[in-house]
Amino acid sequence: MKHPINILERYWKFTAFRPLQEDIINAVIANEDTFALLPTGGGKSVCFQVPALAKEGICIVISPLVALMKDQVKALQKKGVKAIALTSGISSKDIDTLLDNCIYGNYKFLYLSPERLQQELVQDRIRQMNVNLIAVDEAHCISQWGNDFRPAYKNITILRQLHPTVNVIALTASATPEVIEDIKTELDFISPKVFKQSFYRPNIAYMVFEEEDKYFRLEAILNKNKQPSIIYVRNRRLSLEITQYLEQKNITSTYYHGGLNNTLKDQHLNDWLLGKKQVMVATNAFGMGIDKSDVKTVIHINLPDSIESYFQEAGRAGRDETKAYAVILKNKNDDNALNKQFLNVLPTVDFTKLVYRKLCSYFQISYGEGTYQTFDFNFNDFCKTYKFNTVTTYNTLNILNNTSIITLSKQFNKRIEVQFTVSSNTLFRYLETHKSFEIITKSILRTYGGIFEHSTKINSSLIAEKANVQEQKLISVLTQLEKDQIITLNINKTDAQITFIEPREDEKTINRVATIIKQQNLLKQKQVKAVLDYVNNDQICKSIQLLTYFGEKDVDKCGICSVCISAKAKPKTNIKTVKHGIITNLEFGAKTSKALFTALPFTEAQINATIKILLEDNTIEITKTNSYKLKHL
Repeated sequence: MKHPINILERYWKFTAFRPLQEDIINAVIANEDTFALLPTGGGKSVCFQVPALAKEGICIVISPLVALMKDQVKALQKKGVKAIALTSGISSKDIDTLLDNCIYGNYKFLYLSPERLQQELVQDRIRQMNVNLIAVDEAHCISQWGNDFRPAYKNITILRQLHPTVNVIALTASATPEVIEDIKTELDFISPKVFKQSFYRPNIAYMVFEEEDKYFRLEAILNKNKQPSIIYVRNRRLSLEITQYLEQKNITSTYYHGGLNNTLKDQHLNDWLLGKKQVMVATNAFGMGIDKSDVKTVIHINLPDSIESYFQEAGRAGRDETKAYAVILKNKNDDNALNKQFLNVLPTVDFTKLVYRKLCSYFQISYGEGTYQTFDFNFNDFCKTYKFNTVTTYNTLNILNNTSIITLSKQFNKRIEVQFTVSSNTLFRYLETHKSFEIITKSILRTYGGIFEHSTKINSSLIAEKANVQEQKLISVLTQLEKDQIITLNINKTDAQITFIEPREDEKTINRVATIIKQQNLLKQKQVKAVLDYVNNDQICKSIQLLTYFGEKDVDKCGICSVCISAKAKPKTNIKTVKHGIITNLEFGAKTSKALFTALPFTEAQINATIKILLEDNTIEITKTNSYKLKHL
């Protein structure tokens, strides 16, 4: 058996492990069932990859995240390690071949989703493999009280039956004490070795600021801290809007969301990673697998939907262990907005049944059919067709995804269908006068048979690669061919793919998961309450609040969060003095909070707190332009 430190040096080029990594690896190598709770950036993957490389055989890795599976397989392959991921959209024939490779091809890692374990073919092949370790990533998904509960995770115990002598390592970055006990029970752990790294990040200052003008505070923070930053936003529109605002303020910025095609995603990510852009404005689609240690500031301009997701996103700051900031900007409207966005749109069991039936109708799935059929999916068109609320419908699709009724793959695609409508003789005469179209046209003809007889779906990236042109050029040529009546062209943009896991059984399908739907709605209510408690509690150290949520006790004050700094602020200014300053300024006319900050010799926190008091006393009021004025003026 190879020594773990030698493996680390060879494949990762490091000469020492991070805290707890070596202890976890030694427990795994000693064939102990192991539970590892390491915060975001703690190096979880190394804890199962190193022992798997140290032993003969293949490691089975269960993960719910397709993007993370692909990233880890790609990273292992770059290191020269043979690894495979069974993701959705792979044909049965290809799955058969890939699994044979795992048995006979000296592969070290097989990544798959828990849903794949339901397939008899997969189980049969795994039974034949020389498995050296079972790794369960994002293990909190196995608990009904865990963030992103996935009932299919309960199928993981099948692996213990297929290979009863192989040990299991469960890994997660976010788990409450209740969830930890659930994980150990569900994975049939007996006397497991448990390793928990404290969630305490002494270099991160957790800040919550009450702001009427969030953009003004954004600008101030980013100008003060010019190092790499991430701003998390709730939707795609806001990611572009804030990017444009910051660029106008000479703060270099780019954006990232699930609707971008892969080319733009890579371009925007690289601009930020390489320091060409200071700020990445992103939805929660951004972050998994992103390794940038020098992020100075993570800002949430909208309230997060859970403490678990917030802690993971905030934890992307300060991985180089230098001083960093995790900031939430809130105002008086945010509490209601959070409830409206996450609680008022929770799907009922009846609505879930309705969406499922309409989904089957949309794709013309007959009763008893549909298993492992994959379709390109235009979400907005689906909602428009059936007059569904988009947010509630999206939440419903996520429930169907998490309960393994469908697989929802969020990706931006162009579905292009082409048919040549002229004879081959006419086509080649046309190409004689349009030489620049020749290579693209011939690439299509030589790739797709029958394209003269019927409309054919073409792979635009494949054709562009064969013709050695950009996809944009290919689309331009196809559009011109259509105008010249050489082809019929149909381009449909899709933002997702749906694979049906179970055969259609309408109400019976949903009745099996009705209890889970109700339980998950209750969990979301608790999570939203925890977030509101956190942002509105300005008496207890922010770090203590977060650590207590994750079950840590006897924690000292951090001394650097917004609560601790506010408590240390000396000397305290008399509230009457601040009131007098504000009122005197407003006697000359309405002013924004920004103007008051500039004009008065008090801290922003003091001014904001006093504005709140004056509003409650009806001394001042807010104008339509979000300025403040005296009531009597």
